[in-house]
Amino acid sequence: MPAGPGSGVIRRNTLRQQIADALRDEVLAGRLPCGDQFTVKEIAEQYGVSATPVREALLDLCAQGLLDVEQHRGFRVHAFTAADYRAMIEARTLIVEGIFRTRAERALSTVSPAVMMSVRRRAEEAERAARAGDMDVLIGYDLRFWRELGSLVGNPYISDFLDRVRVQSWVFAVPLLRREPDLRGRLWHDHRDLVAAVVRHDLAEAQRLVREYNEHSLALVGGPG
Repeated sequence: MPAGPGSGVIRRNTLRQQIADALRDEVLAGRLPCGDQFTVKEIAEQYGVSATPVREALLDLCAQGLLDVEQHRGFRVHAFTAADYRAMIEARTLIVEGIFRTRAERALSTVSPAVMMSVRRRAEEAERAARAGDMDVLIGYDLRFWRELGSLVGNPYISDFLDRVRVQSWVFAVPLLRREPDLRGRLWHDHRDLVAAVVRHDLAEAQRLVREYNEHSLALVGGPG
């Protein structure tokens, strides 16, 4: 059956996104370490696809700050520094505290029970993985949790920027955390407490938990400043 109008573009963009997501997961998991260099051809052969969606996906990841383009040499996983990490923590603190300070009351009044139930489920899953020290599971659930929590304000620019900063902070943290022999009980795991504070509109407590989380992140892998 012939493809409908525009279906080729949809398939190509979907493939582009799938490749970008897969490579981002590889970077987040530390399987593509900082400094690793590769070409479009190598990635295309790895996934068995043409070069065009791979090149587009790699450029998307460059725009997200995860890869660097090396002229005539391909791409390299960006190496974030401790100073970068401290700046990321500061940025995500300002974003989330700004949400709670200026937009949360109005936004929360319109959130449906089904949406809050989804956020609670993400919180439970992230907390369970964090308590177990299962970082591979935690990363995905933690990103989804904050993505859904950030989306409650109804401003895609805020939620997209928060997600970008959180991804970058995980990219820096993962190699350091993998050096630890046992992470059980050491990763921040108050996701459900944060949701509970948001649900009861206790925004001061929500802000306190966010500050505690970010201070914990710095102490665990980034140092005090």
